[in-house]
Amino acid sequence: MANTVESPETAAPAGLKRALSSRQIAMMAIGSAIGTGLFLGSGLAISFAGPAVIVAYVIGAVVALAVAYALAEMTVAHPEAAGFGAIAARYLGAGAGFVQRWIYWTAVVVNIGAEVVAAGIYVRFWWPGVPLWVPAVGFSVLMLVVNVLSVRFFGEFEFWFAMIKVVVTIVLFVLIGVVAIVTGLPGHPASGLRAVTAYGGFTPNGLGGIWLALTVVTFSYLGTEAVAVAAGESKNPRKDVPRAARSMVLRLGLFYILAIAVVIAIVPWTQTAKANGVSESPFVQLFTTAGVPAAAVIMNFVVLTAALSAMNSNLYVGSRMVHSLALDGMAPRLAGVSSRGVPVRSLGLSAVGLALAIGISLISPDNAFAALVGLALFGALVTWLLIFATLLAFRRRRAAEGQPPSLVRLRGGPVPVVLAMIFLVSVIVTTAFTPQFWIVLPAGVPFLVALCLAYLVVRTIRRSRAKTQSAR
Repeated sequence: MANTVESPETAAPAGLKRALSSRQIAMMAIGSAIGTGLFLGSGLAISFAGPAVIVAYVIGAVVALAVAYALAEMTVAHPEAAGFGAIAARYLGAGAGFVQRWIYWTAVVVNIGAEVVAAGIYVRFWWPGVPLWVPAVGFSVLMLVVNVLSVRFFGEFEFWFAMIKVVVTIVLFVLIGVVAIVTGLPGHPASGLRAVTAYGGFTPNGLGGIWLALTVVTFSYLGTEAVAVAAGESKNPRKDVPRAARSMVLRLGLFYILAIAVVIAIVPWTQTAKANGVSESPFVQLFTTAGVPAAAVIMNFVVLTAALSAMNSNLYVGSRMVHSLALDGMAPRLAGVSSRGVPVRSLGLSAVGLALAIGISLISPDNAFAALVGLALFGALVTWLLIFATLLAFRRRRAAEGQPPSLVRLRGGPVPVVLAMIFLVSVIVTTAFTPQFWIVLPAGVPFLVALCLAYLVVRTIRRSRAKTQSAR
């Protein structure tokens, strides 16, 4: 009964409604993390590392889980909307909060673009002659409508979308894959594990290939942080957020790694890597290789729903991030919400990512996906870096104030936090050596500098207004 009366920190921020249940938040978190990066981008990762891509996914899972636990540790203490941005402002300063939220918003809206382009690619599996922009426009309108409705409706819609993705796409996929490996499918003998080493060995491109694959793999785990953003509309954030974070441990570890293991065991990695690995989902290729065309059609539909699910979650996350910035006076006046508690104006701004995707698909349909992934990657990695930096400052201040450690926390002291930060910086640098992501640093670094300068301008304007009001 202690949560019957909301404290200032647990109260829903300005117009938002605490309507998301624990099961909805948990499924939304997994829905955000398991998306196009796995179902389509995994082909690009395999083209870098071959069968050894499984090692890259294990490393990425460890870092992503560290992010999840870091967020849970801080969000339990400060369950605000768009939690980690507000917490960064509290412990690293207003400038860090401004930069983190805007660069994360940028990564999210560009990621939305990647999802809608991927959805168009899946549609062209059935109708190869359809221009990529046609399904992109259709799906964009559909997801905007879903997000304009109440947050409760959004949560239920996303719960079932993500359930299809998790139960059908991954669990069923892994089970069928195991059968194909061990006993074989009707009319096809057991594949065994021959494909793991038959095409140049387990590491055909050496350790360097594994490291290059980490650029794509890290993007695959983008979405882990969504659980903290949903804290502002959770019915019980202190309970729901840690629970959702813990569920990510088992689900991410099992789903990502087992699914990729099945792919590399059945489909020759050289086949998956063709066309830079982004012309067709490796998950669909598995059934095509096994000679089960009906199953391939079904799987293509399911991975399409997976892309739409991730797109749906990212629209939610992006709109709440802008809403948080507007409430703090660090974004245009977009803080208004509808009668149903939806920040419609912020949602409209977040739809910029959809327009970007459609534009790129018109200009360069064959290279659109990799370009959008590269642009989103920089913002995501910087966001994670600032999450870990915030955690160090959070712990230091709480220790200085004599407060006990959180019951939900990333264990191991500062060592895993520092190692994760070094890893993220290394991945950012590595993007300069991957042809698909050469744009990450040239576009990301100037944008980061521009955000820092923009904060100085915003701070100057706010101080000037404050002086004017005090003078009156």
